[in-house]
Amino acid sequence: MLELTAEPLTPEAFAPFGDVIDTRTADYFPINAGRTRRYHDLASVDLLGDEARPLISIFVSQPVAVPLTLDFLERHPLGSQAFMPLHGEKFLIVVAPPGESIDPVTVRAFVTDGRQGVNYRAGTWHAIQSVLDHEGEFLVVDRGGSGDNCDEYPLALRVGL
Repeated sequence: MLELTAEPLTPEAFAPFGDVIDTRTADYFPINAGRTRRYHDLASVDLLGDEARPLISIFVSQPVAVPLTLDFLERHPLGSQAFMPLHGEKFLIVVAPPGESIDPVTVRAFVTDGRQGVNYRAGTWHAIQSVLDHEGEFLVVDRGGSGDNCDEYPLALRVGL
């Protein structure tokens, strides 16, 4: 079984897998007569394949126990998938680079600070939603449309903090 320790999430460490969504490190410009700060273009949305369209959803996830034991990672080859916590939820992230298989030495684990979201690039292997501490609500932006957009890869691993 692969043993991982989750490291703090940073844009630099997560760059091979996607984008960190965090207004504290982003530029903005004023809109709505100066009453609103727009943090613009924080992540790249990938929409590949026939009839692709963006989906905006709310996921309500139950908390996981740590250490977290997993037996697979999944990927979405036809689109990116963004998760943004709505109420300061911390969550674990487990990722591996895109490819047909997963090399265990490339698997990384991160933990958010509750204000960070992530956007997995199309094809990036990742764990299922793993919120910590309490039930969490997440705004999710991903791909809808025809085509098979979810693959699973068996991999036994345990993640601690």
